[in-house]
Amino acid sequence: MNRRAFLHSSLAAAAPVPPPGRPRIGCGSFCFHSFGPQATPDDAIDIIGRMGFEGIELIILSRESIAAYWTSAKISELKRKLDSYRLQVSQFILFQPVVEGLTSLNRAERDRNLDLFETGCRIGSQFGAPIINIVAPWPRELKGPVDYLPRYYDIDNPKPGEKFHIGIAPGFDWDAVWAAYVDTTKACLQRAKAHRMKMTIEHHTHTMIPGVDAFLRLWDAVRDPDLGYNLDTGWTAAHRDYPPEAIFKVRRQLMNLHVRDIDGHMRSFPHIGQGVMDFKAICDALKATGFRGFLTLEQDKHPGDMQATARRYLAMMKEFLA
Repeated sequence: MNRRAFLHSSLAAAAPVPPPGRPRIGCGSFCFHSFGPQATPDDAIDIIGRMGFEGIELIILSRESIAAYWTSAKISELKRKLDSYRLQVSQFILFQPVVEGLTSLNRAERDRNLDLFETGCRIGSQFGAPIINIVAPWPRELKGPVDYLPRYYDIDNPKPGEKFHIGIAPGFDWDAVWAAYVDTTKACLQRAKAHRMKMTIEHHTHTMIPGVDAFLRLWDAVRDPDLGYNLDTGWTAAHRDYPPEAIFKVRRQLMNLHVRDIDGHMRSFPHIGQGVMDFKAICDALKATGFRGFLTLEQDKHPGDMQATARRYLAMMKEFLA
C-alpha cells in the first residue's frame, strides 16, 4: 500500500459512521394555531396526529398561560391524546416573550427569567421531551418598530425619506451583554440537565444568535455537549447563509431543524413547495452528516389549505429522506 492509499484508508476508518435509520418527520403545533397568548394545541394535536407525523413540538406562548393552561390535569389530558396518535414531543418550546429577560444586565431580572425557563423544563419533561428550546433573545437595549424585533428585516414599501432603523439605547455595551448571555446560557443548561433535558437555541434576525456562526461562537464559550442548535431553514436563508452548508458547519451540535420554504428574494416564507428552498439538498446534507433528529414543519400563516401543505411536506420528506 502506498502512502496515499494508506492515508485514504486511515481517514475512511476514522470518519463517523451514521447510525441506522433516518431523520424523523415532525410538525409544530403552531402550524395549526396562532401565536396569540390564548392559543392552545388541543386541536392541532388531533390534526397532526391524524396525518401520521412522527413527532410534534409544543410551545408555551405566554407567561400567563403557564398557570392558566399548563396545569397537571391538562398535561395528563394532552399526554393521553399524544399517546393515542403515537406522537413524540420532539422538543418543548418557550416562546421568546416568556424568557425575553435572559439578556437583561439586571441580575434579578435574569434570575426571574431563569425560573421561568426552569418551569418550562419541568412542564416539557412531563411530556418526555428530550429537548427544551428557545429562540435566542435580543439585547433589551434594542427597540424596533414592531414588537417581535426579528420580523423587522425589510421595508416592503418605504415612504419617501423612510429609513430602516432600530433604536439602540445610550451606553449600550455589547461585550457586557454577550458575557452575561454566556453565563445565562450556562445557567439554563444546568436547569435543563436537572430535568434530564438538553437545550437548543434557534437563530433569528437581530438576536444574540442571528446565524450559525454566532451559535458556534457561543458554543465555544460554553463547550457543553447538551447545548445544541435548532437550525431553521428559512431564517438561515434569510440571513444569507446556505442551509446545506450550515448543516455541515454545525453537524456536531445540530439537534433539531425547523423546516420552511422561502421566496426568491429571501424575505418571506411561502407554503412548502411554493418557494425556492432546495429541500433535497438539505436532506442530502443531513444524511451525509448522520443526523437522526427531527425535521419539524414550521409554516407561516398564508391564505390556503394548511393541511394540504402539511401533507405535501410529509410526503416530500419521506421521499427525500428514504
